Order: sequence, then structure tokens, then C-alpha cells
Amino acid sequence: MLLPGIDFPGVGAGLVIQRADGKVLLYRRLRPPEAGFWNIVGGKVDHMESSAEAARREAEEETGLTIGAVEFLCVAEERIAAERQHWISMIYVTRDFSGEPRLTEPDKLSELGWFDPANSPSPLSVFSAHAFRHLTR
Repeated sequence: MLLPGIDFPGVGAGLVIQRADGKVLLYRRLRPPEAGFWNIVGGKVDHMESSAEAARREAEEETGLTIGAVEFLCVAEERIAAERQHWISMIYVTRDFSGEPRLTEPDKLSELGWFDPANSPSPLSVFSAHAFRHLTR
């Protein structure tokens, strides 16, 4: 069985969840790609699912939040030769959400926090760094 992101480029979707004070929600990843890195929420786009729908679905699954409207932010590509990972992701942003974030997938994510994009934690994932550059434009 061929695996997206490993045997061929995978298509992903990410979501920057931003509060009114400008801080964004980040989670620390437990699995490749970039295990141990701080990342926005997101994941693989399923067959026949739009990338915006995937971003919202993944965010709700990973955070427990209810996500409203999302806006397209940018496209990011990540190639990590050491992990044989290659992903192309559509990145979205939302300020329309309700609830309190929690760790709903402790097998995938270990910590969470709200951070200022200009003073983000380290190490920061490629997708998050790319998204933050677009947030400030």
C-alpha cells in the first residue's frame, strides 16, 4: 500500500487558530514529520474533501473547538529528506471559533499553548513558520 507524503507527495491542510489578542494555538507533535516541533493543527486531505473542509475537520478533531469560517492564507511545501516526507499543504486562518482547546489526540500531540507569532516557541514547524510570515503581511 502506498502512503501519501512518503511514497508520493501528500496533500494536507492546516489551520491557524488566532485569538483576538493575536496569539495563535500551537501543539507539539509526537509523530513525524517534525516530531517534537510546535505546529498549527492540521492533517491529510481526504479523497473528495476540500482543503478548507479538511482544515476545519482536523482542527475540530485535534482541539475540541468548534470552528466557524476559515479564510485561505497560503500554500506551503515541506520536504524532509531524512524522514522521506513530502507534503504540500493549503493553510487557512480562523478567528471564528468557540470552546476551550484541549489535548484530544494524546497519541499525536503532547502539549498546547497560545503563542505570539512574533515570539513563537522553538522548534517551530516549517508549516507554522511559513504561515506566520503570511499572517504579518
